[in-house]
Amino acid sequence: MLGLARLPYGVLYVIAEGFYFLLAYVVRYRWRVVQQNLRNSFPEKSAAEIDRIGKAFYRHFAQVMVETIKLAHMSDAELKQRVNFRNPEVLERHFRAGRMALGLSSHAGNWEWVLTSGAVWLSAEVDGVYKPLSNPFFESFMHQLRTRTGAGLIPMRDTLRDMVQRRGEPRVVSLLSDQAAGPEDRPYWTTFMNQDSGFYTSADRLAARFKCPVVYVSIKRIRRGYYEIVLTELYDGNAPLPADEFPITDAFVRHLEADIRAAPEQYLWTHRRWKHKRPA
Repeated sequence: MLGLARLPYGVLYVIAEGFYFLLAYVVRYRWRVVQQNLRNSFPEKSAAEIDRIGKAFYRHFAQVMVETIKLAHMSDAELKQRVNFRNPEVLERHFRAGRMALGLSSHAGNWEWVLTSGAVWLSAEVDGVYKPLSNPFFESFMHQLRTRTGAGLIPMRDTLRDMVQRRGEPRVVSLLSDQAAGPEDRPYWTTFMNQDSGFYTSADRLAARFKCPVVYVSIKRIRRGYYEIVLTELYDGNAPLPADEFPITDAFVRHLEADIRAAPEQYLWTHRRWKHKRPA
């Protein structure tokens, strides 16, 4: 994999086309899941449109694969050139005030470039909450990729303890907030992409406890190999949050839904996002 990272982008994207062909036409990786997710999310679209979006997604997914590998041999300057933060001042003003912030991102665009590019764009530390992989080799490999530009990683089970211990430090703690929450997680249930969906409520609970601002992190591919990140403040960390309501999570869902509708091929449709059902 490290050998691949040294190849020029032109060669990597040729390899990505090979991955795309294998995923979409030979292996048909989770093809039924992708088709079901797309049909349920876009009931107004024809079968031909669903097929087109599905194929475009596999091409995008293959490109994200080689771009992630490329992280092993990218300079900070190159990463900063390829991922443009349009409005970093949304976070920087909180850093200047000595505040910790939460960043809510998703499996859209190139999600693996969000944390690493944030570490080279922002003046404060960027830490990502993650679930360690069970395979030791891939856990070590992905840990090195995700931290090589200076970002930190926080195992999911240690999130609260880490935030308590470092509550006075200006930084952003990034959460991948679109993952499927099960009934045991006491999720916030809402309609997302025309389907009942349960979301983790960590953002609301942590923001209320630590009085920290929350931003939505949108990343979109503007052309092959180049992305733009736009930050939208969802909560300023000052006004009290209502108990047993989840306005931050709901705002995240609405922003993500708008991003998906604008560029559906850039979302991770192989993810079993809707595997849980709302309790009767």
